[in-house]
Amino acid sequence: MHLTGKERVMKDNDVIVSKTNLKGHITYANDIFCELADYTVSEVMNQPHNMVRHPDMPRCVFKLLWDYISDGKEIFAYVVNRAKNGDHYWVLAHVTPSFDSEGNIVGYHSNRRKPKQSAVDAIAKVYKILLTEEKKYENRKEGQKAGFDLLISILEEKGITYDEFILSI
Repeated sequence: MHLTGKERVMKDNDVIVSKTNLKGHITYANDIFCELADYTVSEVMNQPHNMVRHPDMPRCVFKLLWDYISDGKEIFAYVVNRAKNGDHYWVLAHVTPSFDSEGNIVGYHSNRRKPKQSAVDAIAKVYKILLTEEKKYENRKEGQKAGFDLLISILEEKGITYDEFILSI
């Protein structure tokens, strides 16, 4: 995976929108998503959303995200993504489940906005700690669990929930 080290920055009023099915495969992506990620709509359709996952993004954060949305809850998360050419970009993601008329989860919807630089600076430090923990393990699942446990202990030490932490930075 090629990384350029170059950051792309969202415009203040940009909103990235994407929708996925229950397995996380893209069913809709707006033009801003495609532009920032450097893909065409046809390249992203039906592809796993993690095609834009940056290797500096801890897996345990995605576990937390999936735990929330598969339980029918919304979540906010800071995410660093990778564009097709290896550039990266930060977003503040708001991910929600989509329900049918009977209340069953049928997919997921995400809106992403430009994050404050101070929030990126703060969360990047936490993500580096979590990623370092994850990389101590050869087995990715064990690493993810160790990172998740560390994240929970950090939150417990601060005496706040994940949501409170995200909203505080």
